[in-house]
Amino acid sequence: MGYPRDRDLPHYTYGDYVQWEGRWELIHGIPYAMTPAPSLRHQQISQRIACVLDATLAECEHCLALLPVDWKIDEDTVVQPDNLVICGKAKGAYLSKTPELIFEILSKSTAYKDKNTKFNLYEREGVRHYVIVDPKEQLAKVYMLHEGSYIKVMDATDESLEFDLGKCLINLDFSRIWA
Repeated sequence: MGYPRDRDLPHYTYGDYVQWEGRWELIHGIPYAMTPAPSLRHQQISQRIACVLDATLAECEHCLALLPVDWKIDEDTVVQPDNLVICGKAKGAYLSKTPELIFEILSKSTAYKDKNTKFNLYEREGVRHYVIVDPKEQLAKVYMLHEGSYIKVMDATDESLEFDLGKCLINLDFSRIWA
């Protein structure tokens, strides 16, 4: 018998995705349930990141901080980053442009996907900055895209870092997200 071959597995598209109830992500045609709902700690950190990003971008006319929203990469890949920043206007039912900055907050059920599957996906799609936030360790691993590959910039706990988004700069004090 053995393992199923790729061609034997179901392959879903955006058309299927929009009909599903609950929260899902679709990566290369494979559905990922976004349940259970994020923990209180996860939500607190996400809210703090959102507040810091909103405050930092208050004067920027080009960039927008968002909480989970569908980013439709192609017909068989739709993800919902925890926090993100885009440069330019957003319109329509989903985001179709590549974010400049993405934060994913680890949970027991998403850690592998965030550290591996999404890491590779975001790298391939050209997300300029990717931050993997570990609430348990109070540690944020910060990556920057350089010549098509992510390089680790720092492991942040209470440090500040300036993110160059092209049209603006965001100075983020990581100590503010753990409070």
